[in-house]
Amino acid sequence: MADVNSRDFLATRPWIASYDPGVPRDLDLPETSLVHMLEKSVARHGSKTAVEFFGAGMTYAQLGDRVQRVAEGLRGLGVQAGDRVAIVLPNCPQHIVAFYAVLRLGAIVVEHNPLYTTPELRHQFEDHGARVVIAWDKVAARITDMPRDLAVENVISVDITEAMPTAMRLGLRLPLKKLAEQRRELTAPAPGTIAWKTLLDSAPVRADPPRPTATDIALLQYTSGTTGQPKGAMLSHRNLESNALMGQHWLESTSDEVVYGVLPLFHAFGLTLGLTFAMSLGAKLVLFPTVRADLILRAMKKSMPTVLPAVPPVYQKVLDAAVDSGKDISGIRVAVSGAMSLPVPLVATWEEATGGMLIEGYGLTECSPLVACNPLNEHRRAGSIGVPFPSTDVRMVDPETGEDVPVDGEGELLVKGPQTTTGYWKRPEETAKLFTEDGWLRSGDIVTVDEDGFLRVVDRIKEVIITGGFNVAPTEVETALKLHDAVSDAAVVGIPNEDGNETVVAAVVLEPGVALDEAALRQHCYDKVTRYKVPRRIIVMEDLPRTMLGKTLRRAVKEEILEKNLLDS
Repeated sequence: MADVNSRDFLATRPWIASYDPGVPRDLDLPETSLVHMLEKSVARHGSKTAVEFFGAGMTYAQLGDRVQRVAEGLRGLGVQAGDRVAIVLPNCPQHIVAFYAVLRLGAIVVEHNPLYTTPELRHQFEDHGARVVIAWDKVAARITDMPRDLAVENVISVDITEAMPTAMRLGLRLPLKKLAEQRRELTAPAPGTIAWKTLLDSAPVRADPPRPTATDIALLQYTSGTTGQPKGAMLSHRNLESNALMGQHWLESTSDEVVYGVLPLFHAFGLTLGLTFAMSLGAKLVLFPTVRADLILRAMKKSMPTVLPAVPPVYQKVLDAAVDSGKDISGIRVAVSGAMSLPVPLVATWEEATGGMLIEGYGLTECSPLVACNPLNEHRRAGSIGVPFPSTDVRMVDPETGEDVPVDGEGELLVKGPQTTTGYWKRPEETAKLFTEDGWLRSGDIVTVDEDGFLRVVDRIKEVIITGGFNVAPTEVETALKLHDAVSDAAVVGIPNEDGNETVVAAVVLEPGVALDEAALRQHCYDKVTRYKVPRRIIVMEDLPRTMLGKTLRRAVKEEILEKNLLDS
């Protein structure tokens, strides 16, 4: 196949032969929206549990009613079709309600990491201009403390403990040390905000505003993309619903599924496998506000998961905790790993313990995010990201010339399908760079393909670091480092670990006569960026490798760190 052009080869979709019999080559996409999708689930599965949180359940009928009430409350605050509404929440039932209530009005959800610092949030708020924010009461002050020049007019404060079972909620009020600590972790006063309960007490939607269409924007999902500051990928109702349908067919799922919402809903992977995939099925979604193996094992006593989407470190933690506690975790039908490389040895260990399958997939925020996955059959390939989903086409091109590469070569993965974004919010130049002239979305990843159409990622053009399944833009961390008086210059890179994760490492050039105080510099960063972005190691260099024009060569920095074993010194 050496002389075969990869475009001609991939156009035949050779991977179809590896699909399970029930998986279609192409999807039959509805001409409706996520609002219609949820309303169908409410009508069909009203008495079934939709969401479970620390054992407390909410039925689909209750979910539908709360969505209508919160939508009416938001309408009373002036929210209209096309408005952006920011959500700054951990995983909790209120997050599900808020998401669909915003969409019910034809407005656009903007998801935010609730652990972001005020400067990180401000950049995004300046970009999207949301006037209404639905925030965890523990972090609402970060919104109200932002400068008045932003568009924010109303902040709705959510106490997530209100969704817990009554006994647990009452227990958090007891003056016991451990319970008091848990209370501080989960909730905090939020002065100057509107209580979530105020919206819930609204009457159901009275004006019956028009529902959005399939092509309307449903979500702005911020991503570092291939480089630089986070940008808002515009994802339509069709983009998101097509991904939900892909998941349904791929996993051969029914309304009997129990899906674990371990991944954060503000992350594209967690949002799709929780907010859209589970809800579209009429399945039960079990939510976790934080990733803790003990909470996951405890939840299994009531609702054993059939579908567990996560990242490799989570699977390892669950395995270790199960061994330590003697807990039997057999019965998990399928685990879907993404956002980072899946170590091959972990697959065998997991499947032996659960009796189910652990498969690796691949996605991009700009693709809602699902692009490819290993099939649930004997064709799957360990170490591969699998094959493209239904209705999804791919190409491999030389990233410099844009020419299609031979089928046995390496090339940048291009994607085309119903899940691809139309571009970045208010960023026409960045949008132009995202697509080729003939409309293919550039992934920024270098891949190879085998004779059956299975893809492997071999390199990244983009310099984004993936740690714990989250993207870290080096530029953002470098900017934070260079704000410190001791730092003259900085380069931030990701050093790969055996578990498929990357460690954020900074190489810094200090000002003359200054010694490195690593702890102080790291603490400085904690005030500027989220904790997972802060470098785990900081290395001093006399100078950084540069191009003739003076641009820092991050790849050369990374190579020097590895070749000289600077992390061991």
